[in-house]
Amino acid sequence: MKRFVADPSSIQPDQPSTTIPLGSIKLPTKRQPRRYFDPERMTQLVTSIREHGVLEPVLVRPLGNGHYELIAGERRLRAAQEVGLAQIPIVAREFSDQEALQVALMENLQRDDLNPIEETEAVLELLAIALNASTEEVKSVIYQAANAKNRGQALKENVSLQLETIESCLAALGRFNLESLRSSRLPLLNLPSHILEALREGRLEYTKARTIARVKDEQQRDDLLKQAITQNLSLNEIKARVKEAKPDTDPEATPEQVLVGRMTEITRRLKKSKAWTEHEKHDRITKLLDELERLTGEG
Repeated sequence: MKRFVADPSSIQPDQPSTTIPLGSIKLPTKRQPRRYFDPERMTQLVTSIREHGVLEPVLVRPLGNGHYELIAGERRLRAAQEVGLAQIPIVAREFSDQEALQVALMENLQRDDLNPIEETEAVLELLAIALNASTEEVKSVIYQAANAKNRGQALKENVSLQLETIESCLAALGRFNLESLRSSRLPLLNLPSHILEALREGRLEYTKARTIARVKDEQQRDDLLKQAITQNLSLNEIKARVKEAKPDTDPEATPEQVLVGRMTEITRRLKKSKAWTEHEKHDRITKLLDELERLTGEG
């Protein structure tokens, strides 16, 4: 298992800071953990920086020729840009690409406005770093472990070792355990895109999001999502409206008909999905299709 590098809060106090031109700092060109900035909190930060300046240095790594890449402190950087500051205090550290991403993810997890989607995605990224694997492979290990447990089967040695690493990392992070990650958090990443967007922007609690996602009809689901946000519906009110929604399947349908209906819906979603353009997802889908062909070809 790879140890987590120090998080931003433990790095900055002991490091000397300096001031550099704001324009010499570049945002990461690869994966960037943060996607959403709460407008109200940003306004508060802009006001504070306008009155007092940037009190806490941002964390960067040198790129050469007087340029730096931001590692932690994007809210402060954006607020300083909005205020129109020419200079900003920094702490510069040498980081590898992997360490830089890890520290950025750790900072993301320390935010007080963190939402469940961002938290889940950040934890998955950290687990992927620890395993030197993709996030899809991390999820695969977690699901393999759950399936093996349900069937009373032993795990392969390599999967067992990976699982130990995952559990150790989760314990170190202190966020949630393996079972809650599998049963409560990973399903969130499969929610419809509009619901995911509302979650990321903090407009909807994740318990409400999962309930709304049960509505299979896209138009009904989008309508309920808008109602939940604009009318601030309670979870019980949302559950009641989900029950009122038109059933997606015939209650008299046989198990075979239900499965065929699911396959039809999945095919429809795949045709509209961007997953085919992403290498990892493309390979995963191809493997699943190969497995389906093998199963349906057996006598």
